[in-house]
Amino acid sequence: MTGGRPPGRAMSPGRPRSLSVMRTLALVEFLTVDGVMQGLGSPEEDTDGGFTHGGWGAPYAPALGQVVDPGGLGRTTGYLFGRRTYLKMADFWPHQGDDNPIAASMNHSPKYVVSNQLTEVDWAGTTILTGDPVPAVRELKAQGEGDLTVLGSGQLARTLLTAGLVDELRLFVHPLLMGTGKRLFGGLPDPRTLTLQTVARTDLGTVALVYRIG
Repeated sequence: MTGGRPPGRAMSPGRPRSLSVMRTLALVEFLTVDGVMQGLGSPEEDTDGGFTHGGWGAPYAPALGQVVDPGGLGRTTGYLFGRRTYLKMADFWPHQGDDNPIAASMNHSPKYVVSNQLTEVDWAGTTILTGDPVPAVRELKAQGEGDLTVLGSGQLARTLLTAGLVDELRLFVHPLLMGTGKRLFGGLPDPRTLTLQTVARTDLGTVALVYRIG
C-alpha cells in the first residue's frame, strides 16, 4: 500500500470542515523516573549515543494490565508517530490478532507518520505527513472527535509540546533511574501548568499518571 504524501498536511475522509469539536492530542510515554524514554522495548531499538540499556521496560510489562485502559484505547480515533517509532510498530502490530485490544485499536484506526524519508508504507490505514508537522497536526486535531494519540516518538512529541498542541500527558513512570539516554522533556518557550486527572500503580511499582495541560 502506498501512503499519501500531502504537502505538509493530511485530510481525513468523512469529517466535514465545519465540525466544531476538536480532538484531544495525547502523548502516551513510557519513562524512567529520570525521564529517559530511549530503548524501552529491545536492546537494538535505539542505540544512538552508544546507549546500551535497551529493553529496560520489559521487566515491568507484565503488570501493566493492572492499569485500566492505560493508553486511552477507548477514546483513540487516530494514531500519530514519528518515523522510527512507526517502523518499529509496523513491524509488529499488523501481525497481531484482534483478540489483542491494542492490536485491534491500532490496526483498524487511521495512522499518521511524520516523515520526509518514507515514500510508501504497508500498514493499512497509514498516511504519510511531510514537511512541518505542526500545521498538519493542527488540522488533524480539527477534523474529528476523540483522541489523536502519539505513542513514543520523542522528537515529534517535543515538537508538538513546544508548539502548544498537546492537551494530555499519559505517563507510565517505571521505578528505574537510568542516568543516561534520551529524555522526553526538553526546553519549552514557557511554563505549562498540569492538572492531575488520574493516578494508578502496578505491583511492580510503575505509576500511571494522566495530566491535562493548561
